Amino acid sequence: MHTLIRDKDISKHDFLFYSDRLIRLDLFILVLISTTKLCGVSIVRSGESMENALRACCKGIKIGKILIHRDGDNGKQLIYEKLPMDISKRHVLLLDPVLATGNSVCQAIQLLIDKTVPESYIIFLNLISVKGIHCVCKRFPSLKIVTSEIDVELNEEYRVVHGLGEFGDRYFGTDD
Repeated sequence: MHTLIRDKDISKHDFLFYSDRLIRLDLFILVLISTTKLCGVSIVRSGESMENALRACCKGIKIGKILIHRDGDNGKQLIYEKLPMDISKRHVLLLDPVLATGNSVCQAIQLLIDKTVPESYIIFLNLISVKGIHCVCKRFPSLKIVTSEIDVELNEEYRVVHGLGEFGDRYFGTDD
Protein backbone atom coordinates (compact mmCIF):
# COMPACT_ATOMS: atom_id res chain seq x y z
CA MET A 1 0.00 0.00 0.00
CA HIS A 2 2.90 2.35 0.66
CA THR A 3 4.11 1.80 -2.88
CA LEU A 4 0.70 2.79 -4.18
CA ILE A 5 0.36 6.03 -2.20
CA ARG A 6 3.88 7.03 -3.27
CA ASP A 7 2.96 6.70 -6.94
CA LYS A 8 2.53 10.26 -8.23
CA ASP A 9 0.33 8.95 -11.06
CA ILE A 10 -2.17 7.12 -8.84
CA SER A 11 -5.75 8.37 -9.12
CA LYS A 12 -7.06 10.56 -6.31
CA HIS A 13 -9.67 7.91 -5.53
CA ASP A 14 -7.01 5.20 -5.13
CA PHE A 15 -4.72 7.51 -3.12
CA LEU A 16 -7.57 8.15 -0.66
CA PHE A 17 -8.57 4.49 -0.53
CA TYR A 18 -5.08 3.17 0.26
CA SER A 19 -4.19 6.04 2.60
CA ASP A 20 -7.38 5.47 4.57
CA ARG A 21 -6.74 1.74 4.69
CA LEU A 22 -3.22 2.27 6.11
CA ILE A 23 -4.52 4.76 8.66
CA ARG A 24 -7.27 2.39 9.78
CA LEU A 25 -4.85 -0.52 10.14
CA ASP A 26 -2.58 1.53 12.42
CA LEU A 27 -5.53 2.81 14.45
CA PHE A 28 -7.31 -0.51 14.68
CA ILE A 29 -4.32 -2.19 16.30
CA LEU A 30 -3.95 0.66 18.79
CA VAL A 31 -7.61 0.73 19.73
CA LEU A 32 -7.71 -3.05 20.16
CA ILE A 33 -4.96 -3.00 22.76
CA SER A 34 -6.12 0.17 24.52
CA THR A 35 -8.07 -0.12 27.76
CA THR A 36 -7.80 3.56 28.68
CA LYS A 37 -9.73 6.73 27.89
CA LEU A 38 -8.51 8.09 24.58
CA CYS A 39 -8.74 11.33 22.66
CA GLY A 40 -7.27 12.38 19.35
CA VAL A 41 -5.36 15.52 18.44
CA SER A 42 -4.69 16.22 14.80
CA ILE A 43 -1.91 18.47 13.58
CA VAL A 44 -3.69 20.61 11.00
CA ARG A 45 -3.87 20.03 8.05
CA SER A 46 -2.53 16.61 7.11
CA GLY A 47 -3.46 15.17 10.49
CA GLU A 48 -7.11 15.84 9.70
CA SER A 49 -6.92 13.08 7.09
CA MET A 50 -6.70 10.61 9.98
CA GLU A 51 -9.76 11.83 11.89
CA ASN A 52 -12.43 9.85 10.01
CA ALA A 53 -10.60 6.58 10.60
CA LEU A 54 -10.26 7.43 14.30
CA ARG A 55 -13.98 8.21 14.55
CA ALA A 56 -14.80 4.94 12.76
CA CYS A 57 -12.71 2.97 15.26
CA CYS A 58 -13.77 4.93 18.35
CA LYS A 59 -17.34 6.19 18.20
CA GLY A 60 -17.80 9.53 19.97
CA ILE A 61 -14.08 10.13 20.56
CA LYS A 62 -13.06 13.69 21.39
CA ILE A 63 -10.68 15.23 18.84
CA GLY A 64 -8.62 18.39 19.34
CA LYS A 65 -6.59 20.40 16.86
CA ILE A 66 -3.18 22.04 16.76
CA LEU A 67 -2.08 24.33 13.93
CA ILE A 68 1.62 25.08 13.64
CA HIS A 69 2.93 27.34 10.92
CA ARG A 70 6.25 26.21 9.57
CA ASP A 71 8.55 27.89 7.12
CA GLY A 72 10.84 25.26 5.65
CA ASP A 73 12.69 23.53 8.45
CA ASN A 74 13.52 26.53 10.64
CA GLY A 75 10.47 28.59 11.55
CA LYS A 76 7.70 27.20 13.67
CA GLN A 77 4.93 29.06 15.38
CA LEU A 78 1.83 27.88 17.20
CA ILE A 79 -1.15 29.47 15.45
CA TYR A 80 -4.11 27.66 17.00
CA GLU A 81 -4.96 24.98 19.52
CA LYS A 82 -8.29 23.64 20.69
CA LEU A 83 -8.07 20.63 22.95
CA PRO A 84 -10.54 18.59 25.02
CA MET A 85 -11.01 20.08 28.48
CA ASP A 86 -10.04 16.83 30.22
CA ILE A 87 -7.06 16.08 27.97
CA SER A 88 -4.65 15.63 30.90
CA LYS A 89 -6.69 12.61 32.06
CA ARG A 90 -6.65 10.87 28.66
CA HIS A 91 -4.19 9.03 26.51
CA VAL A 92 -3.66 11.22 23.44
CA LEU A 93 -3.37 9.90 19.90
CA LEU A 94 -1.42 12.65 18.13
CA LEU A 95 -2.22 12.41 14.41
CA ASP A 96 0.00 13.44 11.49
CA PRO A 97 0.58 11.09 8.55
CA VAL A 98 4.15 12.17 7.75
CA LEU A 99 6.97 12.82 10.20
CA ALA A 100 9.69 14.58 8.21
CA THR A 101 12.05 16.79 10.26
CA GLY A 102 10.10 16.42 13.49
CA ASN A 103 9.98 20.14 14.30
CA SER A 104 6.19 20.54 14.15
CA VAL A 105 5.59 17.27 15.95
CA CYS A 106 8.03 18.22 18.72
CA GLN A 107 6.25 21.53 19.20
CA ALA A 108 2.85 19.78 19.31
CA ILE A 109 4.13 17.25 21.87
CA GLN A 110 5.59 20.02 24.01
CA LEU A 111 2.25 21.85 23.91
CA LEU A 112 0.48 18.70 25.15
CA ILE A 113 3.02 18.31 27.95
CA ASP A 114 2.55 21.98 28.86
CA LYS A 115 -1.19 21.22 29.11
CA THR A 116 -0.25 18.59 31.77
CA VAL A 117 -0.57 15.52 29.55
CA PRO A 118 2.06 13.06 30.81
CA GLU A 119 4.60 12.29 28.09
CA SER A 120 3.94 8.57 28.53
CA TYR A 121 0.24 9.20 27.70
CA ILE A 122 1.06 10.53 24.23
CA ILE A 123 1.05 8.16 21.26
CA PHE A 124 2.17 9.68 17.98
CA LEU A 125 0.46 7.96 15.07
CA ASN A 126 1.67 8.35 11.49
CA LEU A 127 2.19 6.51 8.23
CA ILE A 128 5.71 7.46 7.20
CA SER A 129 8.57 8.64 9.39
CA VAL A 130 11.88 9.96 8.15
CA LYS A 131 14.91 11.36 10.00
CA GLY A 132 12.70 13.36 12.38
CA ILE A 133 11.82 10.17 14.24
CA HIS A 134 15.28 10.23 15.84
CA CYS A 135 14.82 13.84 16.97
CA VAL A 136 11.39 13.09 18.48
CA CYS A 137 12.55 9.92 20.28
CA LYS A 138 15.61 11.64 21.71
CA ARG A 139 13.66 14.64 22.98
CA PHE A 140 10.68 12.63 24.31
CA PRO A 141 11.93 9.18 25.36
CA SER A 142 8.65 8.16 27.09
CA LEU A 143 6.53 8.91 24.01
CA LYS A 144 5.20 6.02 21.95
CA ILE A 145 5.32 6.17 18.15
CA VAL A 146 3.23 3.99 15.85
CA THR A 147 4.29 4.17 12.21
CA SER A 148 3.94 1.84 9.29
CA GLU A 149 7.15 2.83 7.49
CA ILE A 150 10.48 4.47 8.23
CA ASP A 151 12.05 6.15 5.21
CA VAL A 152 15.66 7.23 4.80
CA GLU A 153 15.75 10.72 3.35
CA LEU A 154 14.15 14.09 2.70
CA ASN A 155 14.69 16.34 -0.29
CA GLU A 156 15.93 19.95 -0.14
CA GLU A 157 12.34 21.12 0.49
CA TYR A 158 12.08 18.79 3.53
CA ARG A 159 9.66 16.46 1.75
CA VAL A 160 9.70 12.65 1.72
CA VAL A 161 11.57 11.35 -1.31
CA HIS A 162 10.08 8.70 -3.60
CA GLY A 163 6.87 10.30 -4.77
CA LEU A 164 4.74 11.01 -1.71
CA GLY A 165 4.65 14.78 -2.20
CA GLU A 166 2.59 16.95 0.15
CA PHE A 167 0.28 14.42 1.80
CA GLY A 168 -2.43 16.90 2.83
CA ASP A 169 -2.64 18.44 -0.64
CA ARG A 170 -2.94 15.02 -2.26
CA TYR A 171 -5.47 13.79 0.26
CA PHE A 172 -7.71 16.86 0.12
CA GLY A 173 -7.35 17.35 -3.65
CA THR A 174 -5.53 20.70 -3.58
CA ASP A 175 -2.37 19.49 -5.28
CA ASP A 176 -3.34 20.74 -8.76
